[in-house]
Amino acid sequence: MSILAFVVVVLWLSPAYAADWFPSKYGAEDRLGAINNLSAQAVVEAAGLITTGKVYSLAMPTGPKTPAFGPRNYQIRTDRIFVGDSPTVGANKLQGFDDLVISWLGVGTQIDGFAHVGADGRHYNGVPTEEVIRPDGAIQYGIHTLPPIVGRGVLLDMAAAAGVAQLPERTVFESAELRAAAQRQGTELRTGDVVLLHTGWLSVADEDGERFLAKPPGIGLDGATWLADQDVVAVGADTWTIEGWPTNDKLPDHFLPVHDLLLTKRGVYILENIKTAELAADQAYEFFFMLAAPRLVGAVQSPVHPVAIR
Repeated sequence: MSILAFVVVVLWLSPAYAADWFPSKYGAEDRLGAINNLSAQAVVEAAGLITTGKVYSLAMPTGPKTPAFGPRNYQIRTDRIFVGDSPTVGANKLQGFDDLVISWLGVGTQIDGFAHVGADGRHYNGVPTEEVIRPDGAIQYGIHTLPPIVGRGVLLDMAAAAGVAQLPERTVFESAELRAAAQRQGTELRTGDVVLLHTGWLSVADEDGERFLAKPPGIGLDGATWLADQDVVAVGADTWTIEGWPTNDKLPDHFLPVHDLLLTKRGVYILENIKTAELAADQAYEFFFMLAAPRLVGAVQSPVHPVAIR
């Protein structure tokens, strides 16, 4: 066992780990986390999963009525483009329009980067918050530094595994339930996977935005630890938190412990508000997955449009 691996094990077994930073197994200077598990060979292998050509949009539409945490909101303004004093140009009287979006980036389907969450003054790989965050944007871990995430996607249908169409509110599932869901489907997790969790909860967003935000089901700390141990790149769900909310976990005094674990300690990205219903209906448990975030300099999170192809 290497010295780094020994340190990682010791810290992970320590009862105080939740307040400590967690050294990256990819090296002291690593800033990409589990994206290091992506490879050209894995992309080629994932492309082999495309047999029907069916494309799944995994993003929800984002607008002024999209339920969002806290003060987050979305606004859009559309104006004519004037050339001089004229709203039209040329004999064909061509018109142009521009739009201005004023929105928090954490509205709708999104990716959380490592600048989004810190714990006890540190972000992923122990980088102090003062070396990450500035009032005009993150100077480390900005979303603009992320390469596209392309490879094998896996759906774990947690609702079907529980024998329901939609998990009850505040349901927390752990590694035992995740393994059972994977076994039920005959799905094996591999290094570099993007794992999406279907709970059936996203449909609540259209029916009752307040309920959607209030008590979603989600993954617990033990389950998130197990997924991180599989060397997955990202974990996503059809909820706005991915984890059970309000948290009822082994660390009940901790706030969003799964966000803390995945983003600050294990370098695994979080995808929220993912449309998984169509994949679940088709029993599409593995697929070619691709996602690219707009390269917004200094952003700590970003809306995204992930796509699955079978």
